[in-house]
Amino acid sequence: MVLRKAGTAAAAAGVVAVGFVGLVTMGTYAASGTPQASANRAALSPGTVPAAYQAAIQQWGALCPEISPPMLAAQLYQESGFDPKAQSGVGAQGMAQFMPATWASYGTDADGDGKKDVWDPFDAIASAATFDCALARDVAKVPGDRQANMLAAYNAGPYAVTRYNGVPPYKETQGYVRNIQAMARSFTAPTAPVEVSAQSAGAIYFAQSKLGTPYLWGGEGLPSQNGRFDCSGLTQAAYASVGITLPRVANDQWYAGPHPSRDQLRPGDLVFWATDLNDPRSIHHVGIYVGGGYMINAPHTGAVIRYDKIDTREYIGATRVTSDGAQALPTRNADGSVSAPSRPGAQDPTTPPAAPAAAPGGGTAPATPAPAGPATAPAARPAAAAPPAPTGPGATGATGTARPAARG
Repeated sequence: MVLRKAGTAAAAAGVVAVGFVGLVTMGTYAASGTPQASANRAALSPGTVPAAYQAAIQQWGALCPEISPPMLAAQLYQESGFDPKAQSGVGAQGMAQFMPATWASYGTDADGDGKKDVWDPFDAIASAATFDCALARDVAKVPGDRQANMLAAYNAGPYAVTRYNGVPPYKETQGYVRNIQAMARSFTAPTAPVEVSAQSAGAIYFAQSKLGTPYLWGGEGLPSQNGRFDCSGLTQAAYASVGITLPRVANDQWYAGPHPSRDQLRPGDLVFWATDLNDPRSIHHVGIYVGGGYMINAPHTGAVIRYDKIDTREYIGATRVTSDGAQALPTRNADGSVSAPSRPGAQDPTTPPAAPAAAPGGGTAPATPAPAGPATAPAARPAAAAPPAPTGPGATGATGTARPAARG
């Protein structure tokens, strides 16, 4: 969309373009940083969760040691994009995309109104955490990473995790575990300098090569579009030029990595604008930071790709793109619905021949008989190959839950 009230630098574009060449190179390769370590009790990064739900996610994300607020936020984002009214074609409901049978067992009245309402976002948040922790108890005796085992149980069922003594050898399940843990890093408040991206200089070089190109709403640089771009089309193409696949729209690109503060910005960071600074769902514009308070962006219809200042009223923050962060994100279909990554759920051919089959909640389970569940399994859970679960991974992939799209 249109970048609102962005200060332009058209008059100084020639000087700025020359000056940025050295600045970009120095900023990209000279800045130091350290990788972020995951922490179960990590705080949420500002601006990554709608403010209305932040306290609830922070509270319920500490329900058991196997989950964290950023991990819970990553699950909710992949399931529905924080949409409390999301509904899938197979019957998954609410922000956490519970199937009715699963909700009957794990639904929680978090707001104390006497009802366990799947459409109430606070009940849904609490219930998602409750369900996660129940699964964690089911696989508590399995060795290895306890959070990874819990996530694998969410996707494939606890009996598959018990059977394989850890994350089972299903590509869908392994992808789900990897993607949620990677996405959680985007929701985690940095506690140390964010590692600088090695690909950022190449992405900037691509964007610089498009300076002066006319803006086109929905533009992706295709020959049929005469090589024109909108804002998120430009950033997507810039990072594609260095081997990183970003989602198509700005408010999805926001989650493609950790979020450096304004004083920690480095060339190559994506910078974003939103109509409501308390709600990342309102993000409407993105550009590529080049240093000195400027970015390259495709601003709006009637303008060309150019340098603009970033310090305007609707600036919400920045994302340092990472390969694993981008890979973890769901992708959007032509109708605006979301498809989760890591599909189809094929088993690694080097593992025993137990192909995954559809589980009651939309996840996967071994086609061969599974052993009986752990003694700690809740009595309400059916003694099947896998328990009913929110459709996973990222329920929206299988069921096409729609979210509003925001192109640049």
